[in-house]
Amino acid sequence: MPEDAPRRRAGKHRVAEPLPLGTLRNVAVLSREEFDAIEFDAAVSGDHQAAARRMSKLAVTATQTDSMPRSEAFLRAGEQWLLADDPAAAASGFRLAMADGGPVFVDPRVPLARALFLLGKSAEAQSLLDDLKAGGRRDPRTCDLVAELLVERSDLTGALDWATAGVELCLQRRHNSVPAQREPEEDAAPGNGGDAPAAAGSGDAEAELRLLLSLRYRIRNDLGLPEDRYDGLLDDV
Repeated sequence: MPEDAPRRRAGKHRVAEPLPLGTLRNVAVLSREEFDAIEFDAAVSGDHQAAARRMSKLAVTATQTDSMPRSEAFLRAGEQWLLADDPAAAASGFRLAMADGGPVFVDPRVPLARALFLLGKSAEAQSLLDDLKAGGRRDPRTCDLVAELLVERSDLTGALDWATAGVELCLQRRHNSVPAQREPEEDAAPGNGGDAPAAAGSGDAEAELRLLLSLRYRIRNDLGLPEDRYDGLLDDV
């Protein structure tokens, strides 16, 4: 081969500059900002199917980050599939979020149950909700979502049970967030978070309590039940 062949090939085809050690070229990274933008565009255009396809592809191919785990990407893609009236694809996304096992903003079993109800798989959907209840209801937002789902299913008794559980969780958290009288040394002890975590997000907690109280009040009205002490809290919050 002529000695100058490598130089001729280099002139015909541009040689890529070497990348720094440990870096990759054109690797997509999961970004909460990008998913927010996709959701916004879908809300404006109404094309939730395109958004679901884009999110699903990113969930599979992109590299997850601390701020955007793959499980959340699958969950958000599933939500877009629901909005696109494709419950089968939505159920697949929610199952992938569950299988991944990473952190999510809501238990994937709740939207999966919604998708299964839409697919006519009511027994499987109800089994998921029963498992959620049996495992212990610890998240007011989950209680809110399940109650709303059951209202849509005309299961007002079940919806009232979940809404009441959510209200009680919110009130318990509010009670626990009241600073206790403790010695300064106790607050400074290693591993003691003090009251900061409980106080954080108190505005969101109050907003969630309002939503649950309002939902519960409407359910009780539909059931023809009289006001109770929890209904009276609506004026306070």
